[in-house]
Amino acid sequence: MADVEDPVIRETYEEVRDDRNDTNWLILQYESEKSDKLILAAKGPGGLEEFTEQLSPDQAAFGYLRMNVSNDELSVRTKFVFVTWIGSRVKVLRKAKLSVHVSDVKRVLNAYAIEITAHDKNDFIESEILTQLRKAGGANYDRGSHNY
Repeated sequence: MADVEDPVIRETYEEVRDDRNDTNWLILQYESEKSDKLILAAKGPGGLEEFTEQLSPDQAAFGYLRMNVSNDELSVRTKFVFVTWIGSRVKVLRKAKLSVHVSDVKRVLNAYAIEITAHDKNDFIESEILTQLRKAGGANYDRGSHNY
């Protein structure tokens, strides 16, 4: 079981959820290599690009992002992304624990439209994520035909 009890985690989650707050992403990582305690490792206002800059190949982490999805200038919606990051150099035992710990983390970071499991920074292509968010968000005005 992962320890996600640090109140800073919940506070930062609420910051990311709040449209009036500049913070639009957070990263949780393990306190140490042998620990199951998760701590807030980073947060920021710089969106997906800044978020991915914080990830490293030897890191196992969880992330949460607020992204704006729009079909046009009049229909902007805020959507959230839950990320499980398993860097390419993460040890096998940590990978195994991570797969079990994800449910503990989701109890805290529990409101999101899509979930991404990534092993490489190239897994974060903004246009593809936005497409997934549009599909998860109901009305999609990008489709060529409509079924009424």
